[in-house]
Amino acid sequence: MITETYTVSNPSGFHARPTKVFVQTASAFPAKIQVSKGGKKVNGKSSLSMLTLGIQKNDEVTLEIDGEQEEQALQALGELLTKIFEE
Repeated sequence: MITETYTVSNPSGFHARPTKVFVQTASAFPAKIQVSKGGKKVNGKSSLSMLTLGIQKNDEVTLEIDGEQEEQALQALGELLTKIFEE
């Protein structure tokens, strides 16, 4: 299992569009992916769960990945958390 914390840089936070991209990317990996913010932890492969975190710009979000392709998943998902999406 690997864990890493990222600061979200998207000015609009994680609304429907970036959440959809994140979940699609997470779902491509066989590992278990958990995302946590402020003590709440959710399934990173569920759009509804991700939206309940209410991720805003400059929030610190922790990824916890366990299973096959952990490193690849961490790299891909970490980039999405720190990417500025075109609106």
